[in-house]
Amino acid sequence: MATELILMVDDEPAIIQLARMYLERENFRVVDASDGAAALEQVASLRPDLVVLDVMLPELDGFEVCRRLRAQSNPVFVIMLTARDEDIDKILGLELGADDYLTKPFNPRELVARVKAILRRGDRQAGSEGRPIHIGNLVIDSSRREASLDGRDICLRTQEFDLLLTLAENRGLVLSREQLLQKAWGFDFYGQTRTVDVHIAHLRKKLVEGNVRIETVTGIGYKLITIPPSSASLDGPQKTR
Repeated sequence: MATELILMVDDEPAIIQLARMYLERENFRVVDASDGAAALEQVASLRPDLVVLDVMLPELDGFEVCRRLRAQSNPVFVIMLTARDEDIDKILGLELGADDYLTKPFNPRELVARVKAILRRGDRQAGSEGRPIHIGNLVIDSSRREASLDGRDICLRTQEFDLLLTLAENRGLVLSREQLLQKAWGFDFYGQTRTVDVHIAHLRKKLVEGNVRIETVTGIGYKLITIPPSSASLDGPQKTR
């Protein structure tokens, strides 16, 4: 039975009320905040399991709230609510560290489904086990949730680690964006494949010092490969095509 604490951040009382009703039906505990500054205070004092964060907020907007949380290395899951169905808003939210996003107006049942999926992913992460994976000079330890290149730790966010682990577990195989969404995010997210591209771009920057690359297979998806050390030293970050 769900007992996780969800922080709803929105300055529209009707949205808070609707989301609360659906979330509480699933036995989630719900608290709310109506502006960005109050949201940061609530996260610090209550330590919620997940934050549903509107972009357009008084005091501090949702993007700034997310940026500050990640700057503090706060791992709380964040679902952003964007008022416009535009890629720039979604991409910016993901770049700042959001785990997911919904476009207003949203179906409250979909919100509940997204919340459940993200929290299930967190449960899987907490119980993950297995021997470290060695690919070239990359080592991924799923039990410790750590990755390193030549013994140097790579700083990865939760979703970046899950995506890298998924590629490593299927090394040499081409995975479509939809497959990566299902395997790494833990739920179907069809139509939102730009999410994968943004995280792939992040990972490529962090892998540039090693001899492991994420290769784009045009029209299909991505796969993890190793390259000769001499090529790795000359190669720069790859761009998402």
